[in-house]
Amino acid sequence: MNSLIDEWKHVAGSKYLRFIFIGPLVAAIFFGLMFSHNQVSESPVVVIDEDHSAYSRQLISTINASQYMNVTNVYASRLAPEILLANEKAVAVIMLPKQLEQRKQQGLSTNIGILMDNTIPSGLTGIRTAIQEIIVTENMTLSMTRLIQKGMDTETFKGLVSPLSLQQRMLFNPTTSYVDFMVLGFVNIVVLMITTSAVGAIVPRLRQEGKLFANGKSPFQIWIRSVPYAVISSISLFLCYGLLKQVGGMRFEAEPYLFIIPLLVYAFALALVGLLIGYSAKDLSKVNSRTNFVVYPSFLATGIQLTPLVFPEPFQIFAWVLPMNWLNRLIRGMAFRDGALTAYSLEIGALLIIIGVVSLFIGLLVLREAGKAGPSREPLMNSEDLPSNS
Repeated sequence: MNSLIDEWKHVAGSKYLRFIFIGPLVAAIFFGLMFSHNQVSESPVVVIDEDHSAYSRQLISTINASQYMNVTNVYASRLAPEILLANEKAVAVIMLPKQLEQRKQQGLSTNIGILMDNTIPSGLTGIRTAIQEIIVTENMTLSMTRLIQKGMDTETFKGLVSPLSLQQRMLFNPTTSYVDFMVLGFVNIVVLMITTSAVGAIVPRLRQEGKLFANGKSPFQIWIRSVPYAVISSISLFLCYGLLKQVGGMRFEAEPYLFIIPLLVYAFALALVGLLIGYSAKDLSKVNSRTNFVVYPSFLATGIQLTPLVFPEPFQIFAWVLPMNWLNRLIRGMAFRDGALTAYSLEIGALLIIIGVVSLFIGLLVLREAGKAGPSREPLMNSEDLPSNS
């Protein structure tokens, strides 16, 4: 217990205590405000109208009325898309061909072209949805008008043209809020960086101070020093999640007293991983560079910006060794879907396996170094205790 008390005293007087609370909270506020707009709306588009008819102008008005698109310019003739999409003043070009109204009156199909700048794909999501809705609505309206003119009633028309109708509902994150995945991921990454760097510096610090085996050579004396960091990191994450829920509107359905259990298990696994990667560092300056081997894979492969399903299976398996992979799954499961704690025994079990395996490696490293250090020597006697020659 002397090691635990000593580490609590060190944490209380270190910068870690300030960083672990201030850093994630600043990230939650900053990124929460940055991504407060859940989706791109009124994306700028330009229209090339080669028909110059009343119907083409009506179609342009319909496009402009969409909540996803804003028609910034209308051109009478074709221009190269490189010119129209230059300087990012527009993200798409919609082309209305000649004889559009004439072919419509004749009951002939017409191809309407849309050229989209896919250098930033996220800016096109709303445009794809909007243009499809407009085309489907126009087709239904035109078809219904012609068939009703020929004596067919509305219900019969619907049964012939669209016998099946689709009803869809977005669950758990219906507004595609960035707070529920991207901002949350940034907060988790900040806590990961601060925690792994602080815990990774424990052994190099004790080695420099000559206190590595001051309380004995048992691996438990080193292992227990990660407890303060795990507890404080859990509290910091919990405060940030509460802030994002109250201020950023993040979805959080799980009972807080239940979610603290997997959160503590995650924080402890993360602290031990930091302890392992920093154990053999020669000095404190080497620790931060080593934490990058955990930070970057955690950011890329654990479902912060991209679902892990887009990666090849070997990369998905590699993510299993990262504690944040299981934290993100627990958040999506318990916090977003309101799942029971017992339903996520796989994720909690995986974190416990990480704790066990990492603890084993830490124990082997401690025992090896303790064996090389040799038996502890008794302090030399003071000069006054030596026998006199007289």
